Amino acid sequence: MRNAITFRGGEGLSLAAVCILVTALCGLPLALLFAVGLAPDGVLSLSPLGETFASRSVQRALWNSLESSFLSAVLATVLGTALALAIGLTNLRAKAALVFLVLVPMMIPPHVTAIAWSQALGPASPVLQWLGLAPPPGAAHPVYSLQGLVALLALQHMPIVFLVVRAGLRAFPRELSDAARVSGARAPRLLWRITLPLLAPSLLAGFVLAFVSALGNFGINALIGIPARYTTLPVLIWRRLAGFGPDIIGSVALVAIVLALVTLVLVALQGVLQRRLRNALVGLPQQPLAVDLGRARLPVEIGVWSFLALTLLLPAASLVATSLVRTYGLPLAADSFTLENYAEILFRQSVTLRAFANSTFAAAVAAVLIAVISVILGYFLTVGRGASRRLAGLAAAQADVAYAVPGLVMSIAFILMFLRPLPLVGIGLYGTLAIILIAYVAVFLSIGLKSVAAAYMQIDASLDDAARVSGAGFARRILRIYAPLVAPAAASGAILVFLTSYNEVTVSALLWSTGNETIGTTIFNYEDGGYTTLAAAMASVTVVATVVVMLAVNALARHVPAGTIPWKD
Repeated sequence: MRNAITFRGGEGLSLAAVCILVTALCGLPLALLFAVGLAPDGVLSLSPLGETFASRSVQRALWNSLESSFLSAVLATVLGTALALAIGLTNLRAKAALVFLVLVPMMIPPHVTAIAWSQALGPASPVLQWLGLAPPPGAAHPVYSLQGLVALLALQHMPIVFLVVRAGLRAFPRELSDAARVSGARAPRLLWRITLPLLAPSLLAGFVLAFVSALGNFGINALIGIPARYTTLPVLIWRRLAGFGPDIIGSVALVAIVLALVTLVLVALQGVLQRRLRNALVGLPQQPLAVDLGRARLPVEIGVWSFLALTLLLPAASLVATSLVRTYGLPLAADSFTLENYAEILFRQSVTLRAFANSTFAAAVAAVLIAVISVILGYFLTVGRGASRRLAGLAAAQADVAYAVPGLVMSIAFILMFLRPLPLVGIGLYGTLAIILIAYVAVFLSIGLKSVAAAYMQIDASLDDAARVSGAGFARRILRIYAPLVAPAAASGAILVFLTSYNEVTVSALLWSTGNETIGTTIFNYEDGGYTTLAAAMASVTVVATVVVMLAVNALARHVPAGTIPWKD
């Protein structure tokens, strides 16, 4: 009896501790944000929110956010679906390489994407100048427009739609398509009458995910929208707080609430669509289809590879070329070639050295902490029963909301929470690297948790019962049984967290301070301040680091459960 009481107490304390921690990091800051915005005097009132909605600048920014997000989500859905159908339904060769390349834009930070494309297509593009295709000097930059903003947002979020539709293709019942093919239905009729209707829930879910992602995107909206004089809500929030400082936090919180409410509505819609997806697609995951394209296979392959080359190589080449010239606008030639920009950012500029060190430290520590939290919370979420599972599910839902809500909204929430010194201890976190680290843990916890939960779900539930009967306590079961089994998935999730947070700018845009710069904010500040060649050099380094980490994650494929790594079957 004593062992049973100790066991239950240890398990209960662990569950309580991890749930309190997740609530403090993910739920409490958002609750404080809504409290400050809607009840500044301790009395709930919707009038401040109504006044914020009535502001012409907020209305314009909200409309711009909805317009650009909707249009980019439509384009992302079309592109992502076309690629998913081509790769998932046909006998194209080198599918693994194609999937990897399709997902690369999702891993590249949005502000780097914006910088790369602005340098690739403008009059000063070194690649277009070398090819003789550059627009004439003084011509309008094609990227600095609504069309350019929508196109870049679509390219950034196209991989999300691709993943959702590809998962739907692998899960829908193949018997229907086989029966249609036996009945003589050709590929176009099969696509329009069977495949796309069955994929409708996936298409809608992918569209909503792309919409939500575009709504909270800061890097592209800022670097493309500001020159185009097209202000969205994330940019409006950043401009107000960056221009007036913490004293204006109350009014900025109201704008952040507007953005959060729109996002939460879409997240709720996403949940409904996901439930429809599970109900509509009743098949088990299967090997990818391989519809024989016949003579059309080579043209389709050329089209897919050409599209990927255009979307990846052109901006990458322009980014590198810009980083190798002495002054922005010069064509890349023998007399303009230099490595000074790389030497400047890697060895001379103290701000860039600090940024690399800060981002590496914050991303690495956040990845480790998320891995530990995920192993414990994932146990209760999948192995736990009754009230423990429901409590863990509530904590996981808070992590999902913190990830879905735009990063700038979470930044405002963390500023409100840590603007003053912590009670009792008297330690202030605002203006330190610690607040960025804590924000990373809160915002990206969902990424690591999903990887670990997927691994837990593949473990036989009877293993826990056998360990309990043998007298193993909670700590012993976690350390000796479950942690080793889910360690590969936890490591894979930690690497993905590191990859995501290492280059991000949305979360840290409002949290950084002098001495606590991150890679993302430094690149953004270089570009915003006109130091384009230095921004290109630093962005090039981060792209290389991103691809290297993706390859490292890819190397873990054989050691983690299927589906843990998005681009692996």
